[in-house]
Amino acid sequence: MEKKENNMAKKKPWEGRFSKSLDKDVQEFNNSISFDKKLASYDVFGSIIHVSQLSKVGLIEESESALIIKYLTQIKADVEQDNITFLDEFEDVHMNIEHILNTRMEEDGLLHIAGKLHTARSRNDQVALDTKLYLKDCTVKIIETIKLVISAIDGQIEDNQGVRIPGYTHLQKAQPILLSTHLNCWQEMLKRDVKRFKNNLELINYSPLGAGALAGTTLNLDREFTAKELGFAGVVENTMDSVSDRDYVMDFCSACATFMIHLSRICEELILWSTSEFKFIHIDDAYATGSSLMPNKKNPDVPELIRGKSGRVVGNLTSILVIMKSLPLAYNKDMQEDKEIIFDNEKTVIQCGFILSKFIANITFNLEKLAQDTKSDFISATYIVDELVAKKVPFRDAHHIVGNIVKYCNDNNKDLWDLTLEEAQNFNPHLDRDMKTILSKYYK
Repeated sequence: MEKKENNMAKKKPWEGRFSKSLDKDVQEFNNSISFDKKLASYDVFGSIIHVSQLSKVGLIEESESALIIKYLTQIKADVEQDNITFLDEFEDVHMNIEHILNTRMEEDGLLHIAGKLHTARSRNDQVALDTKLYLKDCTVKIIETIKLVISAIDGQIEDNQGVRIPGYTHLQKAQPILLSTHLNCWQEMLKRDVKRFKNNLELINYSPLGAGALAGTTLNLDREFTAKELGFAGVVENTMDSVSDRDYVMDFCSACATFMIHLSRICEELILWSTSEFKFIHIDDAYATGSSLMPNKKNPDVPELIRGKSGRVVGNLTSILVIMKSLPLAYNKDMQEDKEIIFDNEKTVIQCGFILSKFIANITFNLEKLAQDTKSDFISATYIVDELVAKKVPFRDAHHIVGNIVKYCNDNNKDLWDLTLEEAQNFNPHLDRDMKTILSKYYK
């Protein structure tokens, strides 16, 4: 009997109907433990709640539940202290944890009790549960990272009150705006990202546990109890949907991609602003690199790399969408591919947000250059249009008049600010002061 228990402790849970061992190359191809071991702590937590439910509804004895929970609690502590060795032969995190439990309880003659853990449960609802628990924590971390970037921008707004910057459309100077307005635009993008991730948290917050492989179970479970104990708002009512749904992964990847697109746009502006052509910002030496050949170079590698990494996150979104595109209900092995996408997104997004927050906090704005560029290249022309409109000149006429003024200045190599009263009145008598006097009031 003892020998039989030893063999059972080492067998894969699904091997009963097979006459051959899994081909070693297939086993290597099939395995996910190399990456889904990151779910181990969540897997054990889910098992603890599951087994406590089994005793609550009378499927196992309270004493048996207490014993299993005792061992699982120690396994969870070992996982969190990185004191667990995961084995490839047990494929995934779920079977590895079950094997560890079996081995430890077998040593104390309790293997027959350990075997009751998986009652009324499938790896299908188990992996959905682990992934949701992981994503809930991961999403909270990402939200905090986004807030770091928003806070860093706040610091720049506070330090640069009243500073103007050229506003652009089509990458051409358009109108002067406050630097705070431009920086707050970045923040508004990021605040929407926070809302997007928070919305995802609400959608994730329903437990799949108890759905089994796809059809639930004839055994009497209390899914509401496990949902509450696991920290969910409720259960996914449809058991097929519980195990086949990966909307929450697609939503997560979509939010990550949108956030990274926002970071990429911010980084593109920082890169442009740091060039000698713009000279709007100085990058702190601790956040730039040089050239191995050209000693004059100071490269904006941080925003460039973030801009580049946005591509992999967008690629991850494409990957999960294509993975799910044609899958029949319910669970399919294809879904195993979502884990590496989630883990890669988490690492990339948090790392990029964190380093960008430090980069932004340490840039210095070139106030002299900004002041110069908010008056040059006819960027103030719209103010003259407004001046005429305020004096009841029809807008289309005012627009045409100022267009003629800009053409005149271009043809005569003059700046708009240098136009005399006499020159101005040649275009319209409502321009009753020299241009410098008219424009100055808009720059107070």
